[in-house]
Amino acid sequence: MAPKKQVRSQKNAASAATPIATSAATTSRTATTTRDAPTVADTTVIVADVYKSYINDTPRRLKLIDAFMLFLVAVGVLQFVYCVLVTSYPFNAFLSGFSITVGQFVLTAALRIQANPANSSQFEKVSPERAFADFVFGSLILHFFAYNFIN
Repeated sequence: MAPKKQVRSQKNAASAATPIATSAATTSRTATTTRDAPTVADTTVIVADVYKSYINDTPRRLKLIDAFMLFLVAVGVLQFVYCVLVTSYPFNAFLSGFSITVGQFVLTAALRIQANPANSSQFEKVSPERAFADFVFGSLILHFFAYNFIN
């Protein structure tokens, strides 16, 4: 019985000493890992670098697709703002027009992914012409259903 009491007293002494050691190590560790927040100048430099990279490295065909996607976003926002601020009287027309802009955006995003030369290894069986033909076919089906939804 006596040896067990000695073991307990040694464990208690060791556990009482460790919190002091770990708290000192923790405070010294936190003091050295504190970082400064990024400044506005850093963010501006990053955005400028991304813009320059986009302008220099993106093919003209993809820039045209991106411009069309930006146009679709603008049209969708304008339709939504008009519906909220002015009127939503022919609600079927609003739903149809907004659905077309969202659907066309999705189809255009799929076209951009397939037409991007950086993704050619993922779409070996799909040529850019085939991707465009799929885009046109999907757009015709989308507009056909939207037209039927209006009436």
